[in-house]
Amino acid sequence: MVKKVNNDLEETSKTVEIPQEAKVETKIEAKVESKVESKDESKKTSKPKKDESPDYLSFNKWSVKGISILDAGLKDYINLSPRIVPKTNRKTVGIRFGKGKILLIERLMNKLFITGHKGKKHSKSSGHQTGKSETVYNNVYKAFCIIEEKMKMNPVEVFVRAVENSAPLEEIVSIEYGGAKYPQAVECSPLRRIDIVLRMMTQGSYVKSFKTKKTISQALAEEIMNAYNSNNASVAIAKKFELERQADASR
Repeated sequence: MVKKVNNDLEETSKTVEIPQEAKVETKIEAKVESKVESKDESKKTSKPKKDESPDYLSFNKWSVKGISILDAGLKDYINLSPRIVPKTNRKTVGIRFGKGKILLIERLMNKLFITGHKGKKHSKSSGHQTGKSETVYNNVYKAFCIIEEKMKMNPVEVFVRAVENSAPLEEIVSIEYGGAKYPQAVECSPLRRIDIVLRMMTQGSYVKSFKTKKTISQALAEEIMNAYNSNNASVAIAKKFELERQADASR
């Protein structure tokens, strides 16, 4: 009888000990899972998603969100990343196709520094330019304010549409064959299309504001608005039609 009682006690003690260990293990697993979940939640809250970009305003005034690029050829080369001050301090110098990574407004400002001369008239286009970033920044800002006041639209979107409208698709090059030179029509690369537009816009603005009461900001605003409306009063639009007409004639 004593042996039976001892065996029964051992069996009952064993049956009691097993669920206690299981309870301890389940508690530990639950604590570990809760810690892991809390870490994951903290990571999600601390790190924003890659697709979500902060809504910075250009010139701390105009938003670039919602502005789409309609020209498929220029889609990968027009950068509209949100940035308050459009200045990258030469970070893309030496990088292949680095100009495509620069904000489009900054490329306009860089062209205003040095537009290059038109023909031999250095005094009208590039003779009175300065390398002051603050001066160029203020000129572009004033031009965008004039566009917003007259057109009641986002000036950044107006500028993007103006670039798309006045970007030439073709141009001509000279080919020498048998001692004679012939013009040949070629397609224009996307980066060069934007460069030609910005150069024509800035050169035309400087020429129109030379020895007149019109400031460079007013001339630049008029140039952008005429290019937006595809008006021949824009130097960039006139240059585009001229290049494409010459390319059609030299096919």
